[in-house]
Amino acid sequence: MDPVTVGLIGILAFFLLITLKIPIAYVMAMVGFVGFSYLTSTTAAFSMVATEIFSTFSRYSLSVIPMFILMGFLAFHAGMGARLYDFAYKMAGHLPGGLAIATQATCALFGAVCGSNTATAATIGAIALPEMHKYSYNSSLSTASVAAGGALGVLIPPSVIFIVYGIAAEQSVGQLFLAGIIPGFLLMSLYMLVIYINARRTPQLGPAGQKSAWNERYRALGGGLIEVMVVFAISLGGLFVGWFMPTEAGAVGVAGVMMVTALKGRMNLRIIRQSLADTTRTTAMIMLLVASAVVFGRFIAVSRIPFAMAEWAAELALPSFAVIALILLIYLVLGCFIDALALILLTIPIFLPVAVDVLGYDPIWFGVIIVMVVAMGVIPPPVGMNVYIVKGVAGNVPLEVIFRGIWPFLFAIIVALALLIMFPALATFLPSLIQPY
Repeated sequence: MDPVTVGLIGILAFFLLITLKIPIAYVMAMVGFVGFSYLTSTTAAFSMVATEIFSTFSRYSLSVIPMFILMGFLAFHAGMGARLYDFAYKMAGHLPGGLAIATQATCALFGAVCGSNTATAATIGAIALPEMHKYSYNSSLSTASVAAGGALGVLIPPSVIFIVYGIAAEQSVGQLFLAGIIPGFLLMSLYMLVIYINARRTPQLGPAGQKSAWNERYRALGGGLIEVMVVFAISLGGLFVGWFMPTEAGAVGVAGVMMVTALKGRMNLRIIRQSLADTTRTTAMIMLLVASAVVFGRFIAVSRIPFAMAEWAAELALPSFAVIALILLIYLVLGCFIDALALILLTIPIFLPVAVDVLGYDPIWFGVIIVMVVAMGVIPPPVGMNVYIVKGVAGNVPLEVIFRGIWPFLFAIIVALALLIMFPALATFLPSLIQPY
């Protein structure tokens, strides 16, 4: 059988198996091993699994994952999110939709420490939703703003998704972190604009709160923003100016969170134990996905699907931006059904050669685009992981109410993607200022 046909059958089998609720990591490993065995031999497949997994996990760069995850969980359990929200509310709570606007700022700042969209949505949702309910905010706006704001956690560094993309695409994690800063804050600003326009047009969606006095804002500044900025400056600031490598930046970030929270009496052994346990579980899940994706990626490579897609893209009578738009549409559809990490690991071997080798796009820029589309995939139906997390936090708010409020935020992401495609420097300017690690 033709290798490309075998590859397509393998991909079809992958989607059929995940509909049976089999974990994605197991499906990728199983399909990859069987497909590789068919195209080569069983002996070669066993050898490939042993060699590729060992070479992947023996890379020092992979240790960056548990460090940044631990930093995020320490910040989460030490209550940094609550203090950030208090500061953001005192700054913007008096505007139409001000609490929802403050929620976006809090999600962005907490995401800068946490690096996870689900943790950001859960943490900020638990803080913001009761406040918005108290001020009679529309349930659809309040819940959707938290679900959408959680997606900022994968764009603003440090981001686990950027780390995984950097490993899969063999790109500098430090440059990817830099590349996500401007697009992340651009998306945050578009979210805020969407909320303000809707609340200004329909005041009952988000009634304006009382304006805080400047002395209250200064107190909230010291209690919320400064500790996050200290951690950000110590960890990512040192990474950007070249003081240390990404893995070392994660370790420094862990020390920074522990130092800042310990000085204020908010760090204890219970928080450390809980953070270590959560980090172990999350890291094990990611490592299993990475190992399975390596096996599946080798199968995709020997099936020659990436080469066939590259030839197909080169023969299309379409401009390069139209091909990129088609790739993004595929990512958006798949993102509605597949976990973000698994989607990145599954598709990079297929689409990265097309985008970089055939169309000539910058791999760092392509990574930002893909991460933004993946972030978009965590909020629309039918999967919408962040929506289900917010549903769990909100309790009695029906899912359809949350999904109904998501559409303006999806429009904001589409606008951000269009701006990134039209102006690639939004993602490539900051990385161009440093040497890759």
